Amino acid sequence: MQKKSIYLVTGGCGFIGSNFIEMLLKKGIFVINLDSYSYAANKKINKKFNKFKNYIFFKGNYGNIKIIKKIFKKYKITKIINFAAETHVDNSINGPIKFIKNNILDFSLFLNECLKYYLTNKKKIKNFKFLHVSTDEVYGSLRIKEKSFSEKDKYFPNSPYSSSKASSDLIARSWFKTYGFPILISNCSNNYGKYQNYEKLIPLTIMKAMNKKKIPVYGSGRNVRDWLHVEDHCSALYLLSNLGVPGEQYNIGGGTEVPNIKIVKMICSYLDNLYPLKGKKYSTFINFVKDRPGHDFRYSVNYNKIKKKFNWKPKVNFKNGLKQTVKWYANKIKNGNLQ
Repeated sequence: MQKKSIYLVTGGCGFIGSNFIEMLLKKGIFVINLDSYSYAANKKINKKFNKFKNYIFFKGNYGNIKIIKKIFKKYKITKIINFAAETHVDNSINGPIKFIKNNILDFSLFLNECLKYYLTNKKKIKNFKFLHVSTDEVYGSLRIKEKSFSEKDKYFPNSPYSSSKASSDLIARSWFKTYGFPILISNCSNNYGKYQNYEKLIPLTIMKAMNKKKIPVYGSGRNVRDWLHVEDHCSALYLLSNLGVPGEQYNIGGGTEVPNIKIVKMICSYLDNLYPLKGKKYSTFINFVKDRPGHDFRYSVNYNKIKKKFNWKPKVNFKNGLKQTVKWYANKIKNGNLQ
């Protein structure tokens, strides 16, 4: 077991966080997971992680100063990876204040405690970094022929979720500029893969289809997303946690732009082969619904910076990755295991 690096991961029972922790544990790295255990937490994967000797779990919100002080007093943290956030756009539209509190106020409380810890221990800790994991949604929406967003583009968030994440990015940047806190920011495109909550497009489509229920598609389904396999994302984050330059921002993209309706049809086609219905296609369950307010048309990030500086690029082919993802969720649903 490697004890040189101790990672504090916030939101480690969420979709990307749980995949990231799983990767770290396999590398033998010591991991402390702080998660509030919200509705989106994967409690089953946490029970699996608890079997590892190089894993410790704390239940609580990252804005809880008492818990943060306890962790910092007991462990010499060398890396902090912040996944903790409210993330679902629909939920942010229905209840924006919760997003503002969690993603801005609680984040600021956590960040300030991390700064205190760093200033007290910086002479003892080598290569300490705080990696703030953010989203491409902070940049706003693109038209179909516009260039992909680069790290130099301005922020134009269009939902309470993306505006709260944009705010946290700017607060993080100020902690570097004002206090010299070694923080870096990553902005990823849409992730897909195992352990994602069923409220998101891909697992929701699979679940609805397999239960022979209507598959909701917003508007005409032409909204375009750049898709990144969660394992590729995790590999980039691990790289940045070691080689990333404090004060810098890095886009992490999948390089695969696909309209939502095409994603849904691809999933239906894969299910037709995996679990064929008698005299019916899964695509017949597709149901176009009223578009949500402020729905961004297209997301796309230029990831040339991380590619040129660290020779990183996504490895998972989208069609193969999606097919594997559909199979993983379909088997879970078939066996009555929704996590």
